[in-house]
Amino acid sequence: MSVLRTQGVRPLLAAEVVSVTGSQMTWLALPWFVLVTSGSATRMSVVVAAELLGLAALGLPGGKLLGRLGAWRTMVLCDTARAPLMLSIPLLHWGGVLSFGLLLALAGGLGALSAPYFAAQKVIVPELLGEDEALVSRANALFQAATRLTMLLGPVAAGLLIASFSAPVVLVIDAATYVVSALLLKLFVPRPQPLPDDGEDRGIRRGIRFLVREPLLRLWTPVFAFGDAAWVAFFVSIPVLVVERFGADPRIAGWLIASFGIGAVLGNAVAYRWLLARVRGLTLIALGVLAQALPLWLLTLELPAAAYASALLASGIGNGLCNPSIHALMTLRIPPALRPTVMTTMMIVFALAQPLALFGVGPLLDAFGTQPVLVAFAVAQTLAMAAIALSTLAARGDAPTPRLAEAAR
Repeated sequence: MSVLRTQGVRPLLAAEVVSVTGSQMTWLALPWFVLVTSGSATRMSVVVAAELLGLAALGLPGGKLLGRLGAWRTMVLCDTARAPLMLSIPLLHWGGVLSFGLLLALAGGLGALSAPYFAAQKVIVPELLGEDEALVSRANALFQAATRLTMLLGPVAAGLLIASFSAPVVLVIDAATYVVSALLLKLFVPRPQPLPDDGEDRGIRRGIRFLVREPLLRLWTPVFAFGDAAWVAFFVSIPVLVVERFGADPRIAGWLIASFGIGAVLGNAVAYRWLLARVRGLTLIALGVLAQALPLWLLTLELPAAAYASALLASGIGNGLCNPSIHALMTLRIPPALRPTVMTTMMIVFALAQPLALFGVGPLLDAFGTQPVLVAFAVAQTLAMAAIALSTLAARGDAPTPRLAEAAR
């Protein structure tokens, strides 16, 4: 069965590319906007943290929404609602009425809509393609390669647009991408039928029990949350790094973020074309996560921007090799009826970890600059990915996609 020939896959790809391109532009534009208007790295990190706290605080209602509406309707609803929220930030700024408190509230609202959207992105793939691990892994490789092109297009475009116009202009474009994405989903992606209500408890407690008792996800969930928090702290430090060492040129900030995206696309392409059909997913994960972590030690040295970009490129390749299998296994190890609840619970765990890193990184950047952050980032990634590699090697004797419904009860 060809992934691309499945009805709805191509427009779904297009919708995610459009939406995530805008989000990647905002990932640079919003912190840059706060940094240059306030002059405070602490305020910059607090705004990003507010978005993540919104994701965590309203994640549970979002999981119930996903379970009730299904992945397709949830994605359309979230894109439609995020567009006016994002647009209000530049409009209020230009009107001279955007207070810091209001900006935090808007960021929190955007985050609240992100939890069900991100979970729906994972749930909709097996809804369209079925439960085969190899097919879902290939689909994830394709989706990640396509959307991670946005890590090239988005930050580079944002850097150029910020330099030519302003950060608020980029936020307007992001608002427009949500509208385009919603239209593509609504018009061209078939609506999979949500699972019928079987009367079983699908609440958060059952989802947590499943995560606690599932052998691999029990470790993966907190460790990946820790590793993702380190990445968030690093990416939010890039504007400060560029201001501190590279003449405050937003184009360099865009290229640094884009370098990781280029590497991830290359890794996804190799996995999709050659590795996933030949190498077991658990083996790819064990090797790829270490290849992602080790190049990051180059960031701890005083090097030119090109060397930093090369380190991030190499890290991205390692990430792209293993991530399709990671996401396939994380999804397929969860029984279909529990996926909305469990996937949203995992998103909440990630969202709770990331603000802790952000609340720490802002004052650290203001007080000591970027060097301690870069060292901590390399240490955190190495420890986290070593733990993932060891647990994955230990799990290679398991069945490929165990159905642990009993563990959830």
